[in-house]
Amino acid sequence: MKQTLFSGTGVALITPFRRQQETIDFTKLDMLIENIVTSGVDYIVALGTTSESATMTPNERAAVQEFIIDTVSGRLPIILGLGGNNTLNVCDTLSRTNFEGISGLLSVTPYYNKPSQRGIIAHYKAVADSSPVPVLMYNVPGRTGVNMSAETVLSIASECPNIVGVKEASGNMGQVMDILRNRPQGFLVISGDDALTLPMLSMGADGVISVMANALPKEMSQMVKYGMKGEIKKALPLHYRMLPLMKAIFEEGNPTGIKSLLEIEGYVTNVLRLPLVKSSKQLQNKLLTLYNEFRANN
Repeated sequence: MKQTLFSGTGVALITPFRRQQETIDFTKLDMLIENIVTSGVDYIVALGTTSESATMTPNERAAVQEFIIDTVSGRLPIILGLGGNNTLNVCDTLSRTNFEGISGLLSVTPYYNKPSQRGIIAHYKAVADSSPVPVLMYNVPGRTGVNMSAETVLSIASECPNIVGVKEASGNMGQVMDILRNRPQGFLVISGDDALTLPMLSMGADGVISVMANALPKEMSQMVKYGMKGEIKKALPLHYRMLPLMKAIFEEGNPTGIKSLLEIEGYVTNVLRLPLVKSSKQLQNKLLTLYNEFRANN
């Protein structure tokens, strides 16, 4: 039976910080969540890469998780981002994490260590055994330094019932097609690249975990709905209208660009934690111009 809980548009939620002492701005986070929840998206990803969770303390991560759960209040499913390059530590953290209000887990491939494909398989088997909720794998070689091959994805998909899909951000469309062509029934393939979402949907993918949807949740979710219905002629205008912004927000890394765009919209203060820094003035001006052009073409 096809897994549908994490199909459609998921939002890789950012974390707003205050200018003073870079503390978490829960007032801004509340505003952002309310806009996202009421704009037609299908689920939220909490504490993923885009949230800057790597620079948060354990107490901050726990507080943000609790706040998101309380604010969403059952209106949408929530996926928790939790991964790492120490398998024992990931599994131990899973055993100590409160999953009340959490519908699934997004877990990135181990980074920096550059494990073999056999090592990746063993890692995900351990994560699947330790997770009390369904698991989405996350392949993003541009960040981790290792690509999870199509053969590895398909092997894990066939051997681990608790792993229900993969967020694919390799940018390798041949690899994506190999997974789509050979995946077990019900195994989800989710785009991890906003700009490649519509092309992937046209090939049979199941949705996106989107950075852009922080700022344009209504437009992104509408494009995905059209794409999943096969209504490509309706989806294409939205895709091409958003494409310049989709590309620009990643020019200086993530979430640098999306936070700059969200400041233009008035949702957050453009503050990041080191080693990330705020976007350059050049990018801020570019995003403002592109955003104004986008809104003018509504």
